[in-house]
Amino acid sequence: MRRLRTERSRARRGITLIEMLVVLTIIALFAALVAPKMLGQGDKARVTAARAQINSFMTALGAYKLDTGLYPSTEMGLAALRNRPQNVSQWQGPYLPKDVPQDPWGRAYIYKFPGENVPEEPEIICLGADGQPGGEGIMADIVSWK
Repeated sequence: MRRLRTERSRARRGITLIEMLVVLTIIALFAALVAPKMLGQGDKARVTAARAQINSFMTALGAYKLDTGLYPSTEMGLAALRNRPQNVSQWQGPYLPKDVPQDPWGRAYIYKFPGENVPEEPEIICLGADGQPGGEGIMADIVSWK
């Protein structure tokens, strides 16, 4: 009787190597199936955030133009929405509640006026995840005129 109890208690003490391998396999399968989908959602969220910020800038630029009669020049940049530029009358800003943020990937937005694609309007460009012009998917540029 005593021998039987000793064998049972030894069997309950630890986890076998096979049990560990099964658990590791399940974790690896879970990571392989779920992680790519979760990472893809993060990139989609960054693209959505960049579009929302660009729309916010375009709204603020519209208010700036209503007050001053012109959009800020390329040299003035988006900073003109926050800080009064020299030699600009009728500036009623700030037009943004906070300083101009970086894009969701931590880089500055590109501002041009007059624009190349729509000359009478300003252009705001976010270069996407790769930080290079062009690209597809999350690497694609996010622009104000599309």
